[in-house]
Amino acid sequence: MRLLVSLLVIFAVAVSLGFWTNHKLAVSTGDLLENIEKIEAGIENNQWETARSHTMDLEETWDKKASWWPTVMDHQEIDNIEFAMAKVKEYIGNQNAALSWGQLSELKLMIKHIPEKEAVTIKNIL
Repeated sequence: MRLLVSLLVIFAVAVSLGFWTNHKLAVSTGDLLENIEKIEAGIENNQWETARSHTMDLEETWDKKASWWPTVMDHQEIDNIEFAMAKVKEYIGNQNAALSWGQLSELKLMIKHIPEKEAVTIKNIL
């Protein structure tokens, strides 16, 4: 009986931790996506200085909100996001709208994908 209770407690803790992690990922990705939308608005209005400022905000948000992600995510995916952010920074610095739009949409897709991929669902478990 003690073994069963212990296993149920461990299972409940693991599932709870999974849901908490997924919630924190969703909040973090929401903040990052909000910054990306501000960058896109700056590019759309041809306000490159504003877009550059929001790019810096995106990097700061990434440093603050995503510093714990390597403990729960694949490092390759994190590296891909960081590479995309570096490209966005350079494209905006050079005021290249086409490349900035393309890289921002790739970055947005990678970030949106994170909570879905890490979610505690039957599909991800099995």
